[in-house]
Amino acid sequence: MRRIPRRLSLLLLPLVLLSTQARAGVQLTVDGVADPLKGAVISGVELSQYATRDVSDAQVRRLYERAPDQVKSSLEPYGYYEATVTGALQQVGKDWQVTLHVQPGEPVKVTAVDVQLDETAAAIAPIRRAQRALERMKGKTLDHGAYDSARDALSAQLTANGFLDARLLTHRVEVTRANRSATIKLAWQAGPRYRYGRVHFEGSQFNDGFLDRYVPFKSGDYFAQDQLLELQQALNGADYFAVVNVLPDVDEARNGTVDVTVQLAPAKRTIYTGGPFIGTDTGFGLRGGMERRWVNRRGHKWKNELVVAQRLKTLSTLYSIPLPGTNQRSFNFGANFRDANTATSQSRTLELVGNEARLWRGWTRTLGVHALSGTFTVGKRGSEPDNTPGIEHGHSTLVFGEASLSRKRTDNPTFARRGWSLNLSARSTAGTLLSDASFSQLAADAKWIRAFGAKKRNRLILRGSAGYIWTNDFTALPPQLRFFAGGDRSVRGYGYQSIGPRNSDGRVIGGTSLLVASTEVEHYFTRNWGMAAFVDAGNAFSGIDYRPKIGAGLGVRWLSPVGMIRVDLGTPIHDSRNHGIELHLVIGPDF
Repeated sequence: MRRIPRRLSLLLLPLVLLSTQARAGVQLTVDGVADPLKGAVISGVELSQYATRDVSDAQVRRLYERAPDQVKSSLEPYGYYEATVTGALQQVGKDWQVTLHVQPGEPVKVTAVDVQLDETAAAIAPIRRAQRALERMKGKTLDHGAYDSARDALSAQLTANGFLDARLLTHRVEVTRANRSATIKLAWQAGPRYRYGRVHFEGSQFNDGFLDRYVPFKSGDYFAQDQLLELQQALNGADYFAVVNVLPDVDEARNGTVDVTVQLAPAKRTIYTGGPFIGTDTGFGLRGGMERRWVNRRGHKWKNELVVAQRLKTLSTLYSIPLPGTNQRSFNFGANFRDANTATSQSRTLELVGNEARLWRGWTRTLGVHALSGTFTVGKRGSEPDNTPGIEHGHSTLVFGEASLSRKRTDNPTFARRGWSLNLSARSTAGTLLSDASFSQLAADAKWIRAFGAKKRNRLILRGSAGYIWTNDFTALPPQLRFFAGGDRSVRGYGYQSIGPRNSDGRVIGGTSLLVASTEVEHYFTRNWGMAAFVDAGNAFSGIDYRPKIGAGLGVRWLSPVGMIRVDLGTPIHDSRNHGIELHLVIGPDF
């Protein structure tokens, strides 16, 4: 090993000593202000960058001298222009301890807001709301971040509502420190409001004009970005395409019109689904399905599904024919064979259905006719013989009309932090025409979800169901047309459809009325794992004899790769007839 020459070692010695002295960090403490001001101060002071970085004595003293001006600059965007800063610098071991005492002073208030906007643009509701958001800053502490956001929001609304040439001519914030006041002055030149031209579909596998049914606007309507988003969502929801890109040709806009190009790529035409599943209402089972996403160039669909579970077997087919128009109207024809075995009933029925579905005032509306025929037993417990006293047997054929309305809004269908759904339905026979009994039925189901608390780690879930039946022969109604309570999506702590009016032998036979409500609170410890506490109450009943059953318990939540898995343990409350703990398992999305 070669020795370093003596002269060179003498030259290197100061550098070695300097590097040894430089190994020090800065511990910064700020008091006198709370967040968000404290956070702004810390991030605005250069000293904060040296908590884990080496700094020399000379550097730390120089940075300390700059700190007061940096503190004042970091507070000005929040309206504090008269801040005073004192501090202390102390060496602790090899590190430096810096303490900054901040007095923000009195903030600047916004005393006037002048927003100049073309009358045509100001008359449009979203633009007017954005303008009022700016004007509501009057009387508040000047916040440059809030001002920038409100100003940009108004500019965005002008563009979103067709003013594609809008320009911001004046944007000033005049601060008078003497009286701690600020004046906001803004002026836009909106320019002409653009309209839609033509919509071009590229890559479609359908006949020309078929996809027009999904376009929520007509050529000549005023341009609106939310309608473009609605078009994209409608095409994605149609399940025909793997890729949907809706692109307004803004750069090519001429004569006040904007054409829209929709780039499409077909999805896989035929899909097969299948696999095991488990639910406490149905038991363990297998599900298989085949769906033809489009049968022909007119967009017809065909879907088939087979379910074989311990307590439920179904075979269903549904054929859909889309119709022209912007309301996504379609005719649907189907058949469903159902063999169900619950805690209180058994049924084997065949149902034929034909209906028309469409979008109506923001709702999905369905009008149709059902023909239902089959045999059933009610009041049976487990594997009892069919001739056991108290078991009721029936066979009926019913032809009835059905109307339903459904609507839901959610930020995420799999795991919602904000969302709700509402389903309303009405069924009725035409007296006893083609039916063994006459009946009419009204039913409603609702669900509401809101996240709350720090980082939205908690969710409040409210759920309710209600219904009523008018009939001249209740015994002729199969179990799926009667009302029962109990189970995973009803009153937990009780078995599926185990709650309802009883006959003279004490067997549950279902009721003509239903009223169920549920309150649930979830708390998530991690992104995917949480727990729940719930209280459910309700009953199926006849007449006015409503005596709700109450179930309560705890559960575990897991947002798994295959969807939300809910495991609940519920128990009846103050029920002399039912005791113990019931396990409930549900796999699936919130809505």
